This record gives sequence, structure tokens and C-alpha cells, in this order.
Amino acid sequence: MKGVIFKLLEHIVVAEHGEDAWDEVLSSSGLDGAYTSVGSYDHEDLHRLLGALQRCVSPPPAEPLRWFGRRALPLLAASHAEFFTGHTSLRSFLLSLNHTIHPEVQRFHPGAEVPAFTFDTSSDEVLVLRYRSARRLCAFGFGLLEGAAEHYHEAVRISEPECVLRGQPDCVFVVSAAGRQP
Repeated sequence: MKGVIFKLLEHIVVAEHGEDAWDEVLSSSGLDGAYTSVGSYDHEDLHRLLGALQRCVSPPPAEPLRWFGRRALPLLAASHAEFFTGHTSLRSFLLSLNHTIHPEVQRFHPGAEVPAFTFDTSSDEVLVLRYRSARRLCAFGFGLLEGAAEHYHEAVRISEPECVLRGQPDCVFVVSAAGRQP
């Protein structure tokens, strides 16, 4: 997993809980925390850091991986505006993942393993995303979906009727339109 994800987590923890909290998370996790944006790290380190976060901050996030995805999206939108500005809707943005965003991620971060999505676009009101990733970070993806909906000021309902963590071969996210937020 690319270090940019770990740097995002550090930024969010420091912004919301302070530098001492990040130091405590690192200490509690048993990891050294020398993450660079271009480095590659074991995705299990992310789970260890988020587990430590739940022990070290008050109140702890209920679903840390989903919480992290939701918090990370605005930072990604700010640092990589080129991926977001050409889209006027969540649907348009999501449909660009495989053909625009993920190839660019791989170009900027050689060796990055990005998830693969397939889409069912048969309905204008519902977008079905099939998510496949060896890392099984579907909760992070769920949080990113929530953050992206907020970014585009869209009220949506997101469900996950299938999940690898419940024994299915892939995760399936169903994003249903609920109208635009003011």
C-alpha cells in the first residue's frame, strides 16, 4: 500500500486530535511511523494504526476504516483537484475511477495496486459498483463513497449487500440517488 494513504491518516489524526495523539497511536501500534508518500507499506500496518487509534483517542471512531475513508476524501480532492473538477456529479466521478483516476495513480505511484470496479449503469437513479481488491478494504471504500457524495453535495443512500468479509467473492456497493443537498 502506498505511503500517501498513511500520510493522509497522520494528517487527519493530527488535525483532529493533535500531534501527541499521533505519537500515541504510533507507540501503541508498535510501528515506527516513518512513512513517506512515495514509499510502499504493508496494508496490515493500516489496520494496526486504526486499531491503536481506537484505543488512543476519545471518542474513538466507531468504524475506523470507514471513518478514515470519509475524512480522507476531502484531502484527496484538495491535493488532486484534477480528478474531481471535471465532474459535476458523484456518478460521473465514480465512473471515471477505472479509466482516469486509477491509471494516473499507477503512473504517479509505480507498483500501486488499485482496486478494480465494474459498474451496472442500467438505472439513472441507482449505480451499482462491484469492488474487487486483494486488500479487502471495503470499509475504506464505503467511507470514500460517502466523502465523494458530500464533495458533490449529493444526498445518497449507500448499501453493501455483498461483501468479501461476509464470504462473497466481491463487495457490491449500491449508490441510490436521494437528491442534491443544499
